[in-house]
This record gives sequence, C-alpha cells and structure tokens, in this order.
Amino acid sequence: MKILKFAAIDIGSNAIRLLFTNVIEKNGESYLKKSSLIRVPIRLGADTFMHKNISPEKEQKMIEAMIAFRKLMNVHEVVAYRACATSAMREASNGMQLIQKIKKEADIDIDLISGKEEASIIFSNNLSSIIDPAKNYLYVDVGGGSTEITLFSAGVAHFSCSFDVGTIKILKNCVPLNEFIRIKECLLDICSAKDNIELIGSGGNINKLFKYASPRNERVLSYHELQEIHSLFSSMTYDDLMINYDMNPDRADVIIPAATIFLSIMEWANSNVIQIPKIGVSDGIIHQLYQEYSDPKVMA
Repeated sequence: MKILKFAAIDIGSNAIRLLFTNVIEKNGESYLKKSSLIRVPIRLGADTFMHKNISPEKEQKMIEAMIAFRKLMNVHEVVAYRACATSAMREASNGMQLIQKIKKEADIDIDLISGKEEASIIFSNNLSSIIDPAKNYLYVDVGGGSTEITLFSAGVAHFSCSFDVGTIKILKNCVPLNEFIRIKECLLDICSAKDNIELIGSGGNINKLFKYASPRNERVLSYHELQEIHSLFSSMTYDDLMINYDMNPDRADVIIPAATIFLSIMEWANSNVIQIPKIGVSDGIIHQLYQEYSDPKVMA
C-alpha cells in the first residue's frame, strides 16, 4: 500500500481554502480520502467588486494566510499542490501584483484562472457515481463572483459557460446589467430540447441550504424544499441566521442570494430536483494533480 498527500488551494471571492487529501494506492486501485480543510473568510470580492482592487489590509491578510498555508504544506509533506484564484483576483486591478508578492513571501505559485477553466476544474471531479447516462444534468457552481454552468447529456458535457453573477456581487449590487437575463436566455436555449433535467449543485451555500431544508439522507433537494428554506431564511435577520442556524458571519449574509440564484436556474431550466454531492473546485484540483502525478503525459 502507498499513501500520497496532495494539497489544493482555492482562492475564492468569499473565502480561501486549503484542502489536504490522501490518495491510497493498493492492488492497482486508488482511493481519495479528504484529510483536512482549512477555510479563511478573507472575502476579497468585497474589495474587488466595489472598488476594482484589493485593499492593503486584505493584501496583508492574504499574504499571512498563504505563508501559513505554505508551512502547513511543508509539515504535511505534500507530493504536489496547486493554487487557483478565481473571479475576485481575476477582476482586481492589482491581482497580478498580489500574486507576485505571495510568490516572494510565501513561495506559492498561484494560477489566475478564467471562469471557463474554473468550470473545467469542477468538471474534472469524478461524477460517474452521480450521473445517469439516460438523464440530462446541469452542473451549477455558485461562487461569490461568478456562476459556472455545465450541461451534461448522455454522460457527456455538451455546453459550459461562466456567468458574471455571484453571491457577493448580488450583496454589493455589482451584478452587470442584464446578466441574469443572459443566464435565462442561455438556459431557455440549451434546455428547451431536453426533458427531465436535474441540477447538480456545488459550493458551500447549497450544502448549508441542504442541511436545513431536507429531512432525507439522500443529498437531494426539490424545488419546493429549496423554495421553502429560501422563504424561511428571508424572513429572518442576519443575527438570527448566525445564532439559530450556526452560520458563520460570511455565510449568513450570502445564503439568501445563493438560494435565489439556484431557484432561478431551476426555474429557467424547468428542473424540479437538485443533487448536492460534496465536491467543488478544491476537489477538482486534487483529481487533476493526481492524474498528472500518475500519468504526466495526460496533462502535457
């Protein structure tokens, strides 16, 4: 038996995450087991989407967090890591400058990825246990600054797109004009000829919504259940959500915008069900790292 450890850093608009995953190789089989997850709610998007740059205060927090991440990766003796920055860093005028500072101070290389590449990373997760080849699916990842949508039909990805809508952008009233209309028109176009479309949702918000909306063990939500929890949370204050529903401050203020995005997409896609596996950008990075480690030619 051989055990390898990989690390993934996801620098999102709301928080940055460091995921450690063990890959156990035995008798020609490989098993991925999450080891630990560290989440730091820096919320870069609050600066970027309002002011188009990252403030000196948050720059310093980022650098200190990444220095800590580097030390943790050294202690864990990871075989490989990848750090990816998404919409907040993409749209910040000083995003590349901060990436260079982090490289100098923390010795961590950061890839500034596009929305389409973000969707591709998420897609690299092993979805075979979720997808029924006889069904049609929309994979939807809602982040702080963007929403990624991929259409699966007959087990194959036929369409993938990134939209400039996210929870923090809604919160800060920074969604570009007509972007929701763009999503609606796109979904009406690609979904009109498909029957019985189910959603596959990812991101911290949909997992939190599922926790309080569904009494079942299966990780599935109906449109009606999601609508009910959206109405319930909308009737509560920010303080109520933190105290009564065990939400962190940076979750309590974006949970309702997230539910709004998912409900809108379900309506426009004429979908009644959303599946919620525990997968996201960090998991996709780990899958890609292990694939590259096992067969470098695949990623060349």
